[in-house]
Amino acid sequence: MAVELFPSAEQVRPRRGLLLAVLLSGQFMVNVDGAVVNIAAPTIRTGLGTGEGPVALVVSGYLIAYAVLLVTGARLGATHGRRRIFLWGLAGFTAASLACGVAPGIEWLIVARFLQGAAGALMVPQVLSGIQTHFTGADRGRALGYYAVALSGGAVAGQVLGGLLVSADLFGTGWRSVFLINVPVGVGLLLAARRALPADSRDERGTLDLPGAGVLSAAVLLAIVPLVLGREHGWPTWMWLCLAASLVVFGWFVRHCRAAAGRGKRPLIALDVVADSVVRNGLLAHGLTTATYAGLLFVLALYLQQGVGVGPAETGLAMVSWVAAFGVAGLALPRLPARWRRFAPVAGCLLLAIAYASLCINLSIAGRPGPPLILLLGLGGIGLGVSSNSLIDRVTSTARPDRVADLSGVLNTNAQLCAALGVAGASTAYLGLPFETTASFATVLGGFAGLALIAAAVALGTERK
Repeated sequence: MAVELFPSAEQVRPRRGLLLAVLLSGQFMVNVDGAVVNIAAPTIRTGLGTGEGPVALVVSGYLIAYAVLLVTGARLGATHGRRRIFLWGLAGFTAASLACGVAPGIEWLIVARFLQGAAGALMVPQVLSGIQTHFTGADRGRALGYYAVALSGGAVAGQVLGGLLVSADLFGTGWRSVFLINVPVGVGLLLAARRALPADSRDERGTLDLPGAGVLSAAVLLAIVPLVLGREHGWPTWMWLCLAASLVVFGWFVRHCRAAAGRGKRPLIALDVVADSVVRNGLLAHGLTTATYAGLLFVLALYLQQGVGVGPAETGLAMVSWVAAFGVAGLALPRLPARWRRFAPVAGCLLLAIAYASLCINLSIAGRPGPPLILLLGLGGIGLGVSSNSLIDRVTSTARPDRVADLSGVLNTNAQLCAALGVAGASTAYLGLPFETTASFATVLGGFAGLALIAAAVALGTERK
C-alpha cells in the first residue's frame, strides 16, 4: 500500500474560490521563479565567485527540467491523483527553494535549480486540469481568465521582484532572498492546499507509460537545450544536430503512442487529443503569440538596460501596463456576448499585431522610447489577453474528462517550447543585426507583428462548424 505524506482529504468539500486561489498561486510561483534569477544573475556570479557559464546553468537548468517533465507531471496527476501530485510538487518546490537559498557553492545551486524545475513540472499541469475538472460554464471562463493572468503576470512579477529583493538586500541575504522568499509562501500554500483541494477520485488510477515518458523527455530535452543555451554558445553544430534529432525522436514518440494504443494500453498522450483541427490550430496560434511575448520580455529587458541605461527594477515595471491590460482583457472576455466571443481569437491576434507594428513605427520615428511605449505595451497586453484566454478556452472546452491531463500537459509543453523558441530567435536577431540598438529592437518588433498576423490567420481555424 502506498504511503501518503498528506491526508487524502476525503472529508474536504471543495471551496472553489480558495481552490482557484491555491492552484493559481502555485502557477504564479513557478512562473516568477522562471524569471527572477535573470535579474539576480550578476549578484549570484559575484557572490559565489563564479563565471557566466555556471550562472547560465542556474537560469537554464530550471527551464530545462521544467519543460522536459511537464507531460509526465500531467500523466502522474491522472494516474496517482491530482491533489497528491500537486502537494508533492509544491512541497518539493518549497524544499528546493530552501536548498537554493542556502547553497554554499555554484554546483549546489545548479542541482537545486534542476530539482526546483522538476518539482514545478509536477505541480503546474494540475492547475489547468483542476480548472477543467472543477469549473464549468461562466465560472470556467472566469477561472481561465485568472489563469492567463497568472501565466503572464508571473514572468513580469519575477523581473520586478528580483530587482527589488536584490536591491533591498534583506537581512544581508543578497541574491539568496529571491529563493528564500518562496519558503514561507510555499509552507502557507501547502497548508491552504490541504484544506482547499478536493479528494482525488477513486477512478484516477492507472499506470504511467514509462517508455513513452522516456522517449518524450528525450525529445523535449534535445529541443529545449539548444533553444535555451544556443545564443550564449554561438549556435555550434552539435546544437543544430540536437534540434534535428529532436524531430526524429518526436516522430518515434508518436509511433510509440500509436503502437501502445493499438495494444490496448494507455499511452503517455492519447493522440486523439491533437487530432482535432480546432485543438491543433489553437495550439499553433497560442504558441506563436506566446513566442512573441517571451521574446519581447527578454529583448525589451536587453534594450532598456543596455541600450537606454534603465535599471533592472524600472525595466520590470515597464511591463506593468502590459500585464494590467492583459488581466483586464482576460477578466472582461467572459462577460462579452457569445456572438462577440466567436471572433475573440482572431481579434486578439490582430490587436497584438497592431500593437507590435505601432511600437516598431514609433521607435523608428522617435529614435528612443517615450510615453507611447507604455501605452502601446498596454494595447499589446489587451491583444494577448483576448487571444490567449479565448484560444485556451477553445482548446480545452471540448476535452473529455479522461483527456484533461493529456491536454494540460500538451498545452503547457507547447507553450514552454514556443517561449524558448521565441527568446532564442528574438535575442539572436536583436544581438546579431548590424544596426544601432533602437533600430534592432524596432526590427524585432516588426517580426513579432508578422508572427501575430500569422497567428490570426491560424486562429480562423479554431471556430467549430
